[in-house]
Amino acid sequence: MAADLSQLVKAYDVRGVVPDQWDESLAELFGAAFVRVTDASAIVIGHDMRPSSPGLSRAFARGAAAQGVDVTEIGLCSTDQLYYASGALDLPGAMFTASHNPAQYNGIKMCRAGAAPVGQDTGLAEIRELAENWLESGAPAPADRTGTITRRDTLEDYAAHLRSLVDLTSIRPLKVVVDAGNGMGGHTVPTVFGGLPLDVVPMYFELDGTFPNHEANPLDPANIVDLQKRVREEGADLGIAFDGDADRCFVVDERGEPVSPSAITALVASRELAKHGGKGTIIHNLITSWSVPEVVRENGGTPVRTRVGHSFIKAEMAKSGAIFGGEHSAHYYFKDFWNADTGMLAALHVLAALGGQEGPLSGLVAQYDRYAGSGEINSTVADQADRLAAIRTAYEGRDDIRLDTLDGLTVTSTDWWFNVRPSNTEPLLRLNAEARDEETMRKVRDEALAIIRA
Repeated sequence: MAADLSQLVKAYDVRGVVPDQWDESLAELFGAAFVRVTDASAIVIGHDMRPSSPGLSRAFARGAAAQGVDVTEIGLCSTDQLYYASGALDLPGAMFTASHNPAQYNGIKMCRAGAAPVGQDTGLAEIRELAENWLESGAPAPADRTGTITRRDTLEDYAAHLRSLVDLTSIRPLKVVVDAGNGMGGHTVPTVFGGLPLDVVPMYFELDGTFPNHEANPLDPANIVDLQKRVREEGADLGIAFDGDADRCFVVDERGEPVSPSAITALVASRELAKHGGKGTIIHNLITSWSVPEVVRENGGTPVRTRVGHSFIKAEMAKSGAIFGGEHSAHYYFKDFWNADTGMLAALHVLAALGGQEGPLSGLVAQYDRYAGSGEINSTVADQADRLAAIRTAYEGRDDIRLDTLDGLTVTSTDWWFNVRPSNTEPLLRLNAEARDEETMRKVRDEALAIIRA
């Protein structure tokens, strides 16, 4: 097919519409390119429940095997289950998923052995270049020996590994509503939660890559309405929603109220620091709440602020030896999980923290949720650079203002801050604002939006 790989190969992964932007023939080329760039002799591959995933995954396996590489297929899995397999088997891996994107999309998340990420600066650009060359000149010559393709089930081992990292044996019984969004959480939750003192109320556990009930993106408030309602109806202790590939989790409390990912980051950080004797580095991106570095310091840890994006978080974790990292997008990264992100492990931490005391979740997380936040607000703009410059002009030079450009533009004052970042793939600016009280946050948010949308 005639493919435009500039639209398909993103900063961290491959993602696009099937078959309009890519198909099995291109997946086969990606498989060959992946093993060339990683210099692999063996790889592991998994896929989600999207209708196109099995075919794309098998085509990628054929492309790799034709280059003499042995392939282990673990079949249906969550993205963090693929990371588990990459880490435990010490093999480069490829996961076929488009996460929370609509059904017509699919993609590939790739990693080196030990779940080390493959992004634009760590191999993805070279994979794209090889695939582009082969699209013009024809498929690469096969190796003298064709690699084997074998199946292996890793679900039980993945679940056992996660449960070995969090002690849930002595928690009080909890009733938890889980919304899998017809994604891979419906596959992994029964095994991971099996045998624990949990009364699980399942929602949308049927694997269906057409997402018949709602999009599998729990960060969009519209997609957790069903979960919130069910938690209240059931009188449950909490609710947990997973995205399509179940590498992110989102939590609601016993009232059905959303718990911010920053509060979950702070809660898990305090637990991880306690596990490591009150010492350790915690990574947080610059969009997370002021609460996160405060809680980290209060618990003896060292907070490190990074750009948004899993490749930056994982690179900083490897560099600093951090024990945990969290993002505003509900991605949570663990040293004990090869520095990779796993929403399931974060969920287990929340269950352990809640079940280890008698109070409700709302009371438990209140100590970690100290400020008023806007959430992420997207604005379509004609010229991202022009609007960022306008914001800088409006705020620079004031005595009470600090500006920094670690990622987009962050404007900080004594009682508030906001960040504006350009999207890498769309003509959007993303605004996040936070203040010590709701009234100040709204004022700051609206002032920034007025400039962005002028």
